[in-house]
Amino acid sequence: MARAAVPLLSAKQQTAAALPFTGAVTDAAGDRRRQVSGYEQEIEQLLADYRKEREEAEENRRRINAVTATATSRRREVKVTVSARGEVSEIDFPTGAFRRMTPKELGELIRTTISEARAQALQQVDELPMGQLLFGLKPSELLTGDVDMSSILPAHPQTSDLVRDYLEHGFTGSDRFADE
Repeated sequence: MARAAVPLLSAKQQTAAALPFTGAVTDAAGDRRRQVSGYEQEIEQLLADYRKEREEAEENRRRINAVTATATSRRREVKVTVSARGEVSEIDFPTGAFRRMTPKELGELIRTTISEARAQALQQVDELPMGQLLFGLKPSELLTGDVDMSSILPAHPQTSDLVRDYLEHGFTGSDRFADE
């Protein structure tokens, strides 16, 4: 039975092979595999950096999702467990003390205890090893929505006069830059 022909190079490799050669790629053993262009090396590095950042972001998401905190009211009427996002996963009444409370008092105590557990969970999130976030934000600020985005990313960012002129009028040729 005849075998179907299998291309030796993938479409990506064929595209890369058509680019000018400026460097060599080696495998883990140090053997030279093929020449690659400077552009291809830069693209590969950008893709590798992107994959690394994406993996780190996914790991950070997993760490945040694993955070839980439990708070118990002062007289042990109620015990609450929440996630970092404030989702209540458990409400427990460790003693019968809640039976002496009015529904309004119990409701307020539950809300207060949830808030305490949420604050503990957010503190744990801020203590996670996550590296530097954009603009020095704390992870808890993103989870609670306590971020003034206009102060971080203004509608009209500061730019040089040259960039502002380009944005307002467009590029009209190299003669515009003769004065500068």
